Amino acid sequence: MAPWLAAITDSLEVLHQQDESMHGSLNYIMDKANIQFKSVNFMRGRSIQNALVLLDECQNLTAAQLKTIITRCGEGTKLVCSGNLAQIDSNYLTAVTSGLTYIVERFKDFPGSATVNLNGVVRSRLASFAEENL
Repeated sequence: MAPWLAAITDSLEVLHQQDESMHGSLNYIMDKANIQFKSVNFMRGRSIQNALVLLDECQNLTAAQLKTIITRCGEGTKLVCSGNLAQIDSNYLTAVTSGLTYIVERFKDFPGSATVNLNGVVRSRLASFAEENL
């Protein structure tokens, strides 16, 4: 199984753990949903029309990488960028230089955009401690 598919499956398992038939729900979603995965490296020349783009882990992307993705979004496309600046694991980025910080600042006055800040760590006390101390 490709690593990204494993990550998606893991996330879906968490979301559907209360379902009567979790595996039935997962199989239905994976079979019926038009989910596509694209690498940032292969976005040039593409145009994304009438889609919902979920871009996770944006804290580890540069401003240039985010620009590459955002400028490919065409008519009817909505973009959701998520990330946690406390979880940057790139040696080349900080909370100040992260692409996530860059787009939040640049889009703050753009009509139709919004920023939502969530507080707390939902994974575990261990993850929360690591965010604060590592």
